This record gives sequence, C-alpha cells and structure tokens, in this order.
Amino acid sequence: MEKVFKPMSGFVILILGLIGLGLAGYFIVNGGITQTTFIVVLGVILAVLSVFFLKGLRVINPNYACVCVFFGKYVGTIKTNGLVWVNPLYQTTRMSFRSQNLNGQQLKVNDKMGNPIEIATVIVWQVRDTYKSTFDVANYTQYVQIQSEAAVRHLASTCPYDNMEDEHADITLRDGGEKVSALLEQELNERLAAAGIIIQEARISHLAYAPEIAGAMLQRQQATAIVAARTKIVEGAVGMVELALEQLSKKQIVELDEEKKAAMVSNLMVVLCGEKAATPILNTGTLYQ
Repeated sequence: MEKVFKPMSGFVILILGLIGLGLAGYFIVNGGITQTTFIVVLGVILAVLSVFFLKGLRVINPNYACVCVFFGKYVGTIKTNGLVWVNPLYQTTRMSFRSQNLNGQQLKVNDKMGNPIEIATVIVWQVRDTYKSTFDVANYTQYVQIQSEAAVRHLASTCPYDNMEDEHADITLRDGGEKVSALLEQELNERLAAAGIIIQEARISHLAYAPEIAGAMLQRQQATAIVAARTKIVEGAVGMVELALEQLSKKQIVELDEEKKAAMVSNLMVVLCGEKAATPILNTGTLYQ
C-alpha cells in the first residue's frame, strides 16, 4: 500500500555540503603545504562525506513523485515538490501523475452479431497509486496498453454495431454515445485498478465495418433508408388522397361514382409517390372514351 512521507529540505544539505567541500579543499591544500598527513586525511574524509550527502539531493517537479526503496524494502513515496534530500542509499524511481493519452490502434473484431468491424479508442489515464504501479505490475505503461486493447475487444463483442440486426438492443456501438463510453471506462477502471491506474475518459475514435463487408452493409443501409422513406411517402399520399376525396364530397364540387374515385385515387397516388414529376394528359372526351 502506498505510503507518503515528507523528506528533509534539500537547501540545508546543499549549503552544508558546499561548505564541507570548501573546508575539505582547504584542509587538503594546507596539509600538503605543511606536510601534515592527519589534516590531509581529514580533508579527504570530509570531501567524501560531503559528496555522499550531496548525492541524496533530489529535484521533484510538480505532478511528479519519487518512490524510495531501501535494500529491497519499500520506504515510501515523496510527493513534496522542490529540492529535497533523501538517504543516498535509497533507490529512487520517478513517477509522473500527469494525465496521459493512449491513442489506441485500429482493432479488427467481431461485434455481438458476428459482423467484422474496425474500432479504435482514445483513453486518458493517470497514475494514482505509486506502490501498485511500481511493484504490482512489471511495466505499467505496457500494462495499460494491453488491458485497454482487451477491454475494447470485450466491449465490441458484447454490443451490436447498430440496430439493423438486433432491433431490441439497448446499446449499440454506433448510437450508444455516452453509454458506450461509460461501459468502457468502467471496464478499464476494473482492469487497471491492479496497477494503480485510473481512467479519466475513454472515447471511441474510429468505428466502421471491416472492408470485406463494408460495401454490402452500405447497400443494406441504403435499402433500409429507401424503404423507410417510401413508407413515409405512401403514408402521406394516402392521407392527402383521403383529404381530397373528403373535401370534394363535402363541398359537392363534383359527383364521383366508385369507378371515378378509383381512377382519381390511382392518378393521385402516381403523382404523389412517383420519383419524377407527372406528365399531364388532356382528355377531351369522357372518362370512358
């Protein structure tokens, strides 16, 4: 479990170390001039100690931390920013708390209905627990990449691409929007919790049918759209014909028997439902000639 401890200020050690190096140089020079071995040895010892303590200085930038290990034992994590001093015998590892982007590669997977699709995601993640990120996984960056790919594959296999084959699907990849993102974020957080990683945002950046079925699916979508449009046109045309007959009968503009009504309905349906403008034909005789 992560432990946070506050180290000593590095400025005090820096000043003392520089003073120690100055005194060590003074002792060594004077000892050499006076040929006093004790003073020379004292200067060397002071120089070695000064260098040893100066090696413990660490600069920690904002949104960074330093994980400290003492001969294989986890000591704690330093989150204090600035110049600090730690035991020079500590093994230190820098960790970043900055948000990082993972632009996932395009994956070819099968959706819930078995259709091959291409999918890619953009994920924003951040380290929260330095102990887990350092000691519970071998390489937390690689762990994020592999687990993210596994989560995307699982999501794609549990949701259909659209409602064309599964009309009763609550969530589809194409129209799911925020729901799909929430499912992806939840699964990623569950998978990456072991590495001390949290997911701030996860979005689908690319979604399409695989090239081998893209043409067929496009034709199917076009056919579905044409059928839906024709259905609306027919519904509107029937309503307009019904309204026309009702108004003619109500205002007694012309008397129509059943055969004339049928002819009028046929002509109106052709005019209203045809793709091209109707060409009028003038009948100078009667309806029955």
